[in-house]
Amino acid sequence: MLGFAHLPLPWQPGSALTLPHVYVAGVWVAVVAAIVFAGVYAWRVAEEARQLADALSATELVLQREMHLTALDGLAAAAAHELGTPLATIALVAKEMEKTLAHDQRFAEDVALLRSQSERCRGILKRLTTLSSEDADMIVRQALSTLIEEVTAPHRDFGVVIRLEQSYLVGPEPVMRRDPGVIYGLGNIIENAVDFARSEVTVTTGWSVDEVRIVIADDGPGIAPDMLDRIGEPYATTRSGRADGGGGLGLGVFIARTLIERSGASVTFSNAREAGRGAIVTVVWPRTAFARAASSPAVRRPLEKTANSTI
Repeated sequence: MLGFAHLPLPWQPGSALTLPHVYVAGVWVAVVAAIVFAGVYAWRVAEEARQLADALSATELVLQREMHLTALDGLAAAAAHELGTPLATIALVAKEMEKTLAHDQRFAEDVALLRSQSERCRGILKRLTTLSSEDADMIVRQALSTLIEEVTAPHRDFGVVIRLEQSYLVGPEPVMRRDPGVIYGLGNIIENAVDFARSEVTVTTGWSVDEVRIVIADDGPGIAPDMLDRIGEPYATTRSGRADGGGGLGLGVFIARTLIERSGASVTFSNAREAGRGAIVTVVWPRTAFARAASSPAVRRPLEKTANSTI
């Protein structure tokens, strides 16, 4: 509207200020360019904020699902506790009925079947209640080698060889409490290594009396020097330069690094010095953090005792 309906600029009386058409056109081009740039910039900021929120929500859903799976043993103990009392009553009544109707051919077979099935239910509930106590170590605790196998298994069928190596082994193999955040974070880093590798990814584990170390190396192009200091931060990504056109915001590495560091580890990114090797991600935990996590007591032990005594 201002382009067609406007007042003349104030100027000296009796004369008018006439600007060259080239100048007017340049002003219009500058105004339109500024509006377009501001609009596109605002849209990109809003879109990246939305994608960050979506990525965090997806991560929370994954972690929540893993926590629910970990808590199934406690739910089993709770179910056994609730079912223990009525099952004990049924077993007692079935036993009395068996004594009373043992000589009655019409009911003897049915009462024997009821008694055997109640015993079977009691055995099942006993196994459920011992799931959180006797088998807790198998479910909740995992050795370092088991952790590495779990995070590498989903990425072995993508045309890239994943080699597992061990560098230095001092003392017994470290054991940690199963942490969904660590599993998700290491899996994300290995997935990135597989994506950028030409043919091979090497996962090297080692431990000493002071630390536990995991080194993930690929034979890809490596990390650009200007990205080394920013890798692992939000919106810092090298995927835009890939030949396949894949892009990203760097949120996966940011979330993975945050989850791993929350467990007490340190994460560093670097490039290999030798030719033919690409990026290297080094994850180091203090050995005391592993020991502290592994010695955490199992949950719901009082509930397990109550369920056992009831049955």
